[in-house]
Amino acid sequence: MKIVVLLLCCFFHSKPCFSQLDTLNKKRLTTVVAVEAGMYTATMVGLNQLWYKGVPKSSFHFFNDNNEWLQMDKMGHTMTSYYVGKAGYEVLRWSGVNEKKSTWYGGTLGLFLLSSVEMFDAYSADWGFSTGDMIANTTGSALFIGQQLAWHEQRVLLKYSFHTTDYPSVRPNLLGSNLNEQLLKDYNGQTYWLSANIASFLGDETKFPKWLNFAVGYGADGMYGGHDNVFEKDGTTFDYSATPRTRQFYLSLDVDLTRIKTKSKFANTLLGAFGFIKFPFPALEINSNGTTEFKAIYF
Repeated sequence: MKIVVLLLCCFFHSKPCFSQLDTLNKKRLTTVVAVEAGMYTATMVGLNQLWYKGVPKSSFHFFNDNNEWLQMDKMGHTMTSYYVGKAGYEVLRWSGVNEKKSTWYGGTLGLFLLSSVEMFDAYSADWGFSTGDMIANTTGSALFIGQQLAWHEQRVLLKYSFHTTDYPSVRPNLLGSNLNEQLLKDYNGQTYWLSANIASFLGDETKFPKWLNFAVGYGADGMYGGHDNVFEKDGTTFDYSATPRTRQFYLSLDVDLTRIKTKSKFANTLLGAFGFIKFPFPALEINSNGTTEFKAIYF
């Protein structure tokens, strides 16, 4: 399910390149509702067939996975809920739905989608309903809705960056056997960011660059498994417990691609589609081992 969460995060971020309407366009709204209903149905059916098929069923039960992966998987849930909600808002505004309804109905789309996925887990013997996942899902939706209600724009974005690590070579099935899989599976190489647009807090008359953001990041390192670094493979026990599982906190700058406007609709859409990716910049790392490290370029 964690792989699906990150895939959805990337897929739903790209927003329509059409201008927003001030009056309701029923044809557009009908199209939006039909497409969303179709995508939701396809997603649920696809998950059931590809992910949950063959997994023993059970009665509704809870599953505590809050200590897994130093909570990096929860960051993925938060980001997915945020961007699915953002996309839901954008298409409703494109349909002419008013700002308030678009914010509430569209902004909760991510929470609704991920709650449905959580229900699959709740009735699967191998997993269960995770309150931690639901808190993360709610946080992502709340981040979008709260900003839209307060400022009618997103001044603080959630962003993602990735660098390759050596851990997948030890456990390729769990952490990814190639780059595409590692982008989704290897939490050691992922960093999640809160990227705040400085100019938007300084007023319309500011000369501060409108594209420059300040970013705070969270990552983790040293993880060969969800809970610990001891695992079995082909009847052999591997013990990497000497490798510390480390939380990493980052301070950096960033570029808000969504605030770079060109005369080309295609270019603007392309910039928006990649707006969830943290721009490479120097960064200061402070980790749970008590050390601080400056990185000339971090991604």
